[in-house]
Amino acid sequence: MTSDPLAPLDLAFWNMESDRHPMHLGALGVFGAHSPTAGAHAADLLAARAAAVPGLRMRIRDVWQPLAFGGAIRESDPDFDPLNHVRLHAPTADFHAAAGRLMERPLERGRPPWEAHVLPGEDGVSFAVLFKFHHALADGLRALKLAAGVLDPVDLPQRPPRAVEPPRRLLPDVRRLPAMLPGLFRDALSDVGRALDIGASLALSTLRMRPTSALTSAPSGTRRTAGVVLDIDDVHRVRKNVGGTVNDVLIAVVAGALRRWLDERGDGSKGVAPRALIPVSRRRPRTAHPQGNRLSGYLIRLPVDEPDALGRLGAVRTAMMRNKDAGSDRGAGAVALLADHVPAIGHRLGGPLVGQAARLWFDILVTSVPMPGIGLRLGGHELTEVYPLAPLAPGQSLAVAISTYRGRVHYGLVADAQAVPDLDRFAHALLAEVETLLAVCDV
Repeated sequence: MTSDPLAPLDLAFWNMESDRHPMHLGALGVFGAHSPTAGAHAADLLAARAAAVPGLRMRIRDVWQPLAFGGAIRESDPDFDPLNHVRLHAPTADFHAAAGRLMERPLERGRPPWEAHVLPGEDGVSFAVLFKFHHALADGLRALKLAAGVLDPVDLPQRPPRAVEPPRRLLPDVRRLPAMLPGLFRDALSDVGRALDIGASLALSTLRMRPTSALTSAPSGTRRTAGVVLDIDDVHRVRKNVGGTVNDVLIAVVAGALRRWLDERGDGSKGVAPRALIPVSRRRPRTAHPQGNRLSGYLIRLPVDEPDALGRLGAVRTAMMRNKDAGSDRGAGAVALLADHVPAIGHRLGGPLVGQAARLWFDILVTSVPMPGIGLRLGGHELTEVYPLAPLAPGQSLAVAISTYRGRVHYGLVADAQAVPDLDRFAHALLAEVETLLAVCDV
């Protein structure tokens, strides 16, 4: 596999990492086991299959050539050994406790930046696998594809092939340049206008910010994870009764849970409306550029201070509609698009500052990770639960990721362990908020 330069956003993720704030995303999958040795067998399978997945052989290497000074490339590692990436651990009684400790550790940057940790259960009837992928290697969609490459193959219905978008010419044909100049000029003005719009929206959002101490913390380098499972049918009942989208309901559940959690721990929810970053994928399927991050985002105020559950859902629905009407390339949530206009050396020098600035941009990440509608297995063992785990930005104490799999919604929670020792309380608040929505909708 040939090498290719990191896209600007990938490069930003690569350079904003620190020891206390690793920039990897994860997924904790729980499998039903048929024997106490199922975990060891799964580890052997993962190592054997990883060798056959080209994307898992890719390392990231810094480059200093004049035209890409300070940049990095993604290339095949000639010394790739899957045994450096797949690890079998001792049996554990708590998959999330083990996952939290493993999420603290940055990935080794000198080799392909991913790991698979196999966690046998002490009960002998289950095991879990924690996948970790550096955000510079993969976004959520790409990470899902890489992880699926080491799971049991599934027969999928054949679809007619689609035309692949041809790669862009790096340099225009000189003979066509005069005719292209007006279009290039319009594009440049559009980019400037978009940048000004994003900057102004971010400035206004920052001016109106009311920091919530529960969602901010000094970096401790510690991590805690938790998971919550909902029935997707319950979410659909609320959506059909009230309107909006499934995603609106799931975000509103987070807002309601934050309200409960803040009140229970004594921080208070009055006047609190934290800014939630909702990532939006800009990836176009089956294009010539499948690798790298293609992300923008929406920025919304979570109506934590709204006492009525339906009022919170209505506020989330209105905010999401407003963002969608404006488009994912405008507004304060689209700051990631500005990475395209920063030279490579700028990402290298400014990466740590960008990471620290995240607390000025948003207060909490709430992201959705798509999952296939089909059931997945490993060594014949069924994947029963899957919790996506998002990276935690510097200065922030909590991140929420959501996936839907086999008729159930899985919330994956990542927190700074010192700042949020009561993460389980927030997990219970998510369940309580769903029950409240069902009750007020009378479904």
